[in-house]
Amino acid sequence: MSIKQEFRDFIMRGNVVDLAVGMVVGTAFSGIVKSLVDDVIMPPIGLLIGGVDFSNLFITLKDGASVPDGGYASLAAAKAAGAVTLNIGLFINSIISFLIIASAIFAVVKALNTLKSKVESHADDALAEPSEEVLLLRDIRDALKK
Repeated sequence: MSIKQEFRDFIMRGNVVDLAVGMVVGTAFSGIVKSLVDDVIMPPIGLLIGGVDFSNLFITLKDGASVPDGGYASLAAAKAAGAVTLNIGLFINSIISFLIIASAIFAVVKALNTLKSKVESHADDALAEPSEEVLLLRDIRDALKK
């Protein structure tokens, strides 16, 4: 087996390809997906459930040095005051981002697996019984040799 064939077999192994696809897609789409979730998906969802801004959805576990009347207006204000917070909204945004990236990876891997199975079935067809044309050409060749 040649080095080229060994390398091709190594690359086409499922776990190597899946890992490479996951890394490339995850890296390439992370900024786009974050913007999609934060700027496009979450505002309408927040509006539907009563105007909640998910990026500012948090629970204060421990107040900071200065606590304004009525609590902190935003997560940034709570962080600036040194409060300890449980950031539920950011966690929800991260879950949605993960689901979008996972869907994209799934689509790419599914397409790759489909392509791989077509290549394998084509290779199996090549090893199958020769077609009638090939058999006829062989008969003609054998007849000409005689």
